[in-house]
Amino acid sequence: MNIAVIGTGYVGLVAGACFAESGNDVICVDSDQDKVKALSKGKMPIYEPGLPEIVQRNLTQGRLSFTSDLAAAVKKSFVLFVAVGTPQAGGEIDLTAVRSVAAGIGRSMKDFKVVVMKSTVPVGMTEQIRDLIRAETDQPFDVVSNPEFMKEGAAVEDFMKPDRVVLGVEDVRAAEVLRELYAPFVRTGSPVLITDIRTAEMTKYASNAYLATRVSFMNEIANLCEYSGADVELVRRGMGLDRRIGSSFLFPGLGFGGSCFPKDVEALIASGRRQDYPLRILEAVARVNAHQRVRFLERVIAHFDGDVAGKRLAIWGLAFKPRTNDIREAPSIDIIKGLLNGGATVVAYDPEAMDEARKVFASRVEFAGSDYECLTGADALLLITEWQAFRNPNFDRMKDAMRQATVFDGRNVYDPENMREMGFTYYGIGRK
Repeated sequence: MNIAVIGTGYVGLVAGACFAESGNDVICVDSDQDKVKALSKGKMPIYEPGLPEIVQRNLTQGRLSFTSDLAAAVKKSFVLFVAVGTPQAGGEIDLTAVRSVAAGIGRSMKDFKVVVMKSTVPVGMTEQIRDLIRAETDQPFDVVSNPEFMKEGAAVEDFMKPDRVVLGVEDVRAAEVLRELYAPFVRTGSPVLITDIRTAEMTKYASNAYLATRVSFMNEIANLCEYSGADVELVRRGMGLDRRIGSSFLFPGLGFGGSCFPKDVEALIASGRRQDYPLRILEAVARVNAHQRVRFLERVIAHFDGDVAGKRLAIWGLAFKPRTNDIREAPSIDIIKGLLNGGATVVAYDPEAMDEARKVFASRVEFAGSDYECLTGADALLLITEWQAFRNPNFDRMKDAMRQATVFDGRNVYDPENMREMGFTYYGIGRK
C-alpha cells in the first residue's frame, strides 16, 4: 500500500518505519529540510531502541523515503497519516500544525484518499480536520481517528505487537482499508476496535489519564507510608497481587513526565472546563505529580540543614524515563533548577539524554563522561532515572568517589537495608 506519514516526530517516524518494515511503500514528510536530509541518510533525531536499524534497512530497500514536498507525497499515496506535533499551550493544545497540514492535503488531493489522524487531538478535532480538507477540495475522502499507544523506549515493539488497534471511522470502507494495513501487526489476535471518531479520540486521552492517575495515587500512598512507618514496596506488591488491580504503573517515584501524560492530563482538564464539568480527580493528579518533585527537592535540602549552597550534587538520569533521550517534562529539569537556585553545583550523567539537557542548562550544569566520573567529590547522589546501568553499580567504587556517601533514590532502585549496611545514608520514596 502507498502511504504518506506527515510529521517525523516520535509517532510519525516510528509509524512510517514500521509500516515500511511490513512491506508498504512509505513517504515520510516533514517541513524541516535539514531533518529530512539527515533522515534520508539514516541519521536519527531521537533515541529509540531498534528504530535506526529498521529505518536504514527500509531506506536501503527503497520502501522508505523522506521529503519536504507535501503535495507530491499526497498525490503518490493512498493512505495519509497525520502525525504532526500538538504541543501544549497554556493547558490547551496548539493545533496550528494540524490545521496547516489539513489544508495542504486538501489542496493536493487529485483522487480518493483515506486521511488518518495519528496526532493526539481534542475530541471533535478529527471532524474539524475533515471540514478543513473539504473546504479545499471536491475530491472524495474518508477520515479516521487512529490514536497511538506506543511507549517511548519500547515504541517499535509496541507498534509491531500492539495490545489493540483503535479505529474511529465514519465509513466502513475506511475501516476495511485500515484493517488490511494493520493485519500484519495483529496476527496473534490483538483486537481491532472499531468505534465512531469521537470515541476513538477520547479512548486515547482516557487511557493516558488513567495511567497517570495510578502513578499519582501510588506516590500519595508512598508519601503516607513515610509518615506511618509502612514500606511502600511491600504495599505495592500486595496491591499488585490483586488481579483487579495488577502491578503496572504502581511504582512510586518522582512522578510522570514526557510528551504524553502531562499534556493529555492537562488537555482533558481543559476540555472539562470548556464543558463546565471540572475533572476533579485529574486536577488532583496533576497537583500531586508537580508536588512530588518539590517534595523530593525539599528532602535533599533538608538533609543539608536547609542549605545546599556550595554542595556538589550528582545526578544520575536526565531523561523522563529509561531507553529514551526525551527530557520533555522530565523530573530532572525541575529538580536541577531547584538545586541551582539554591546555590548547589550540579554534575549530571545520562546514557542518552545529555545533548538534550545541554540545550536547557548549557554551562550551568557540569556534564560528566560516565556515571562514576559524575560522583567524584559529590556530597550526594540523586538517582532520577532508573537506567539499567544504574541498578547494580559498584557501591565500593561509588563510596570511594564521593565526598559524602549519601543517596537520594528517586526510583526505589536500591534496597534501603543493604545501602545502610554498606555505609550509605539512604533516602527512598515511601521506604522504611
